[in-house]
Amino acid sequence: MAESRQTRLQVKCPTCQTAVVWKPENTFRPFCSQRCKLIDLGGWADEEYTVTAQEEGLLEISEFECIYR
Repeated sequence: MAESRQTRLQVKCPTCQTAVVWKPENTFRPFCSQRCKLIDLGGWADEEYTVTAQEEGLLEISEFECIYR
């Protein structure tokens, strides 16, 4: 029963929107292929995607050095 449940779980490939079965045998998940995975990686390398960082609470270098002296 667990196997039939896994085969029904499908996601869309983030790159081409093709339906992808989510199971361990799919080494490229959530992508449909290595090509789509590399296209996405290239997008990160070209800085097409960003992750916002919360800068509050980050230590200044001088504060960090004081902690470890």
